[in-house]
Amino acid sequence: GCWEPPPRGVPAPFSATFPAACAPPGLESPPHHLPLLPPQPAQFLQTFSAEGRDRVRIQLAHGTTTLAFKFQHGVVVATDSRASAGSYIADLTYNKVIEINPYLLGTMSGSAADCQYWERLLAKHCRLYALRNKERISVSAASKLLSNMLCEYRDMGLSVGSMICGWDKKGPGLYYVDDKGMRLSGPMFSTGSGKPYAYGVMDSGYRPDLSVEEAYDLGRRAISYATHRDAYSGGVVNMYHMKEDGWIRVGRTDVSDLLHQYADAKQ
Repeated sequence: GCWEPPPRGVPAPFSATFPAACAPPGLESPPHHLPLLPPQPAQFLQTFSAEGRDRVRIQLAHGTTTLAFKFQHGVVVATDSRASAGSYIADLTYNKVIEINPYLLGTMSGSAADCQYWERLLAKHCRLYALRNKERISVSAASKLLSNMLCEYRDMGLSVGSMICGWDKKGPGLYYVDDKGMRLSGPMFSTGSGKPYAYGVMDSGYRPDLSVEEAYDLGRRAISYATHRDAYSGGVVNMYHMKEDGWIRVGRTDVSDLLHQYADAKQ
């Protein structure tokens, strides 16, 4: 024959696998530029790993801006709507508020999949509690349930930074829960890559005795200015208001329109 196979275990070069003497007409010479082989999966994942060891943990960039604060008329929750996968913008109008039940809301920051799964599981447990005890679960107990569930999986790669807010017998409640199992209660929280900018706006305008319209304006301003400075936040401002008789959705406002309004008001 015109070609002898290479020894066992030795890969054959392109020219050996397809010599000119055996090539069909028109394909006497191999192409000059061969496509590069894709990297092996383990090598590819190592580029996203902070540890660089055999047990790879993917650490992609996360970005969002969410906030919630208590005031005399309940709790205001505001989020941006840009869903990003690293530097790629996956969705411009994503709702980062999970409606657990008519008296409980949860926000999402970190991994969307993790936040959605664990807060939907929390919604199931809240419903089971109501069926067994003939009353709604408190905001404190709901946040503790989520904290306990996440604590069992701490340091296993989850990425969750959530605020649980609602209204129960004690009045409005607001808690922060993360993937380490940490649980904090407070009057005001912000999460995500844009939170330093949102905190700066909220600290300058927050008061417990805000009116409803003042609270709405403060939430919109904080999210809008955070999206202006944070590359991973943007889209529209999704706003909810938790009242004594349940939450209402205030609306969605484009951050570009709000920023232009604020710039015109300064002139």
